Formats: sequence, C-alpha cells, structure tokens
Amino acid sequence: MANPKRKHSKSRTAKRRSTKKLKIQNLSVCPNCNSIKPPHVMCPVCHYYKGNLVIPVKEKSKEK
Repeated sequence: MANPKRKHSKSRTAKRRSTKKLKIQNLSVCPNCNSIKPPHVMCPVCHYYKGNLVIPVKEKSKEK
C-alpha cells in the first residue's frame, strides 16, 4: 500500500472534511394553505402542487 510522501496540513484536511456536512434544507410556503413545505414538492397538508390537486383526500364516512 502506498504511503504519503508529506504530511497534509490541518487546513487541507479541514477543507476535505468540510464538504460532507449536512446542509439545512430550504423551505417555502404553500400558496394554497400557507403551510411550510419543501420547494418543488407536493404540500403534505393540502396535497396540492402548482395549483393542482395531486392526491384526492378521502372523506371519512360515519356509516357503520
């Protein structure tokens, strides 16, 4: 196995390690119900995306 010829500096090591950090996800407001949602994704509350209903909401019936 090959060995490094010289020691890598602390700044070079830190630069390499800094790219793997988790980034905070951007959030946007749903124009239909004004709840917070990720951008370019269907709203989890009202199920609308770009003004269109994606998943029809099932109404609960009280029949037994």
